[in-house]
Amino acid sequence: KVNEGFKPLMQNLNHERMVIAMQAIRQSRLCIQNAVEFARSRKTFGKPLISNQVIRHKIAEMARLTESCFSFAETLAFQLENGVKNEIAGSMALLKVMSSKTFELCAREASQIIGGSSYTREGKGQEVERLYREVRSYAIPGGSEEILMDFAMKASKL
Repeated sequence: KVNEGFKPLMQNLNHERMVIAMQAIRQSRLCIQNAVEFARSRKTFGKPLISNQVIRHKIAEMARLTESCFSFAETLAFQLENGVKNEIAGSMALLKVMSSKTFELCAREASQIIGGSSYTREGKGQEVERLYREVRSYAIPGGSEEILMDFAMKASKL
């Protein structure tokens, strides 16, 4: 119908944004996994790196944000599955922003924990190096973070 093309476009973007968000959540979990494995195996001053409170807090923050994203994604997936489509475009935009920002934080913190090895494409830090390099490829598709934040606020009619 004339002048009603925006609704189907937003519904298709809901699916795309959900896929990107779930991929970013998975990548965040990989960052956490790599950081934990490294921190358990790396010894500093005769103790495992993970025995340092600051390292555990970094990992806890990564987990807190990642699990929050996953919970938000499950809620929106349930709504999509039960026929809610038009009303969640703003929330879907926020999920995509939240998950890409969480992935960026997790990649940065995992890199901090792993240290110099996370800069090389070989060795113990190679997966985190790749993940850190790919962060921006989750922030831009489906709408950049700034555009999606503005869209979400407009959708909420503030």
